[in-house]
Amino acid sequence: MSRSSRIAGLTIGAIALATTAVITVRLLSEPSFSFAAAPMADDPACARISEHYPDRLAGLDRADTSTEGAAVWGDGAVVARCGFPRLKATEDACAQVDGVDWVWRTSKDRDGREVLMTYGREPSVEVQLTDGQAAPDSVLVGLSAVVKSIRQSNECLSLADVP
Repeated sequence: MSRSSRIAGLTIGAIALATTAVITVRLLSEPSFSFAAAPMADDPACARISEHYPDRLAGLDRADTSTEGAAVWGDGAVVARCGFPRLKATEDACAQVDGVDWVWRTSKDRDGREVLMTYGREPSVEVQLTDGQAAPDSVLVGLSAVVKSIRQSNECLSLADVP
């Protein structure tokens, strides 16, 4: 093998190694989120919703996740999971956003996230928000249009509405 052939072979090998390193670093720097799917995530309504989750929500870019029926925005600042049973009557605060009833759970999960759920729809959609990372009103406006396709069977009423 001539000297120029060896140099060309070494150069090609070095380029291939450098390219592999760049690809590996890029893949490792782009987070992919994995967490448990909701119990009814395989419901056809969740598949339809998953196709319409927005690429940007409350100013945050959508991140990759392999979890069925779910989407993540920001560095996990917002997590939406479709596939929960319909909520039963609750005393938790509720609000209607663009025709969708949402319930604010009174307790936060163990990670200090705020938890919101659609009300009167099955499957129900849960949204977890990291405090201070995304405005709940912007998140709910962005997701209400998506989850509105699930038929609503009852409304969330405030305690003042109940005799």
